[in-house]
Amino acid sequence: MANLEVLVSELPALIPSLKLTIGDSNQIMEQIILINNAQEQLRNLKKLIAQELKFDHIKNSAIATLPRIGTVANLFIPSVGLVDPAIAEKFGNSKTKISLTDLQSKIDSWIEWGYFLQAIAADILSDIQLVNQLNSDISYPSLSANFQVIAESLKINLDFGNSNILQRQIQKISNSQKELLQLQEKLTYSFNTVKNSHSLLNILLGVSAFYGKSGFALEWLDDDHELIISSQGKFQELTDILNDCDFFQEKIATLIIQGDTLREQAEQVLKNIEQESSKEPIISQQVEIVPKFSTQKIVRSTLIIASSLLILGFGGWKLKEQSQQLQQISLSLTQEGSANANFKSAQKLGMEAASLVQNPPHPLQVWQQAQNKWHQAIILLDSIPHQTSVSDQAKNKLAYYQINYKFISQRVLIQKKGIADLELAQKLAIEANLVGQNSPHSRRIRQQAKDKWEQAINLLEAIPETTFVSIEAKETLPLYKTNYAAIK
Repeated sequence: MANLEVLVSELPALIPSLKLTIGDSNQIMEQIILINNAQEQLRNLKKLIAQELKFDHIKNSAIATLPRIGTVANLFIPSVGLVDPAIAEKFGNSKTKISLTDLQSKIDSWIEWGYFLQAIAADILSDIQLVNQLNSDISYPSLSANFQVIAESLKINLDFGNSNILQRQIQKISNSQKELLQLQEKLTYSFNTVKNSHSLLNILLGVSAFYGKSGFALEWLDDDHELIISSQGKFQELTDILNDCDFFQEKIATLIIQGDTLREQAEQVLKNIEQESSKEPIISQQVEIVPKFSTQKIVRSTLIIASSLLILGFGGWKLKEQSQQLQQISLSLTQEGSANANFKSAQKLGMEAASLVQNPPHPLQVWQQAQNKWHQAIILLDSIPHQTSVSDQAKNKLAYYQINYKFISQRVLIQKKGIADLELAQKLAIEANLVGQNSPHSRRIRQQAKDKWEQAINLLEAIPETTFVSIEAKETLPLYKTNYAAIK
């Protein structure tokens, strides 16, 4: 038992090492060795547990001696700091005791996870292009850090009193906007690669481009078998990365609009300064020249009038053509103004929709509001004519918004199903109570009640945690299980 105690006491330091940090190929090789060592210790622990379980008197008992296993869960969590709920299962739960059988099951999961990491590491190292791309990504800042730098650069107080400084500020705004557009492309690449790739290696490329120099590690698989990734102490699912891409895209759109406004203000002030500086010389020239060339001006005016009469006399037939051209120009200007207004309105709706769904879970009504806003934004973007100046931007934004609309629509369906399942479970529970009260001693009646309780329990357990009603489902579940156990 002494050896068993020693090995268990080492678990808090051992289990967190079962991860794979993606980046430099030399580091990946070193991690494979560490994973192998960890698996070997886990196998030794598993053998000792098997020996202990041969004794009947401890087969079903919990280990409760000293800090060795009696506080195993408490040992896991403090050793790695505050554990994110997404990977809490990897380290243990809040129980103060854990049976040898449960510990043995956890060890099997840890060993299997180690094999998975080794397989991923081998696949990475066998792909030279992948290795080169990963090595390149860690040379650049993360997309979130890049965004923060650009956002800070756009915090400009325009100097309206100095034209030279104002020109430099305009150039700085233009450069920042170009960087924002480049960042948009990178975010789109990460989003599409993570969302649409069927190969884990390709997904890792999208994640690597997102985290850059910050680096990331494969930590665990959650209950839904979604990959948990850590970067700088923060744990995220792949879905969270997609949400972050979405969030930063909206922030970038806002900054681009703010940059346009700043630049327009600065350019208008520069234009005013130039007009003011050229106004005095023009006036003085007029004062000196008017007396001297007044005759010439009269002659020139006469020629202009004569030319006009000539045009009216011989070119009247062109008036209709010019009128049509003016109408076309007017129509084009109207379309351009409408297109710009629709594009800005669509962006505003997109930002509002993205803001609504931050920090889920949310009630169904919130998801539906976001869904409606994305739908309205899509309609506006789709209405923008191809020949307008914002048509290319609208096309790109449309594809992106359609992805968001599809994602939100799926969330709405999940929320609706969760609500329906909860209501059905409650209905079955009421029926089970009524059936049991009508004829409590009838075997057939008891079986009907038991079936209804079982159906209700299954419905509650199937409600995803991402739904707003999952809290109510979790609170109700113990009561239903108690009733089911009693009638069983």
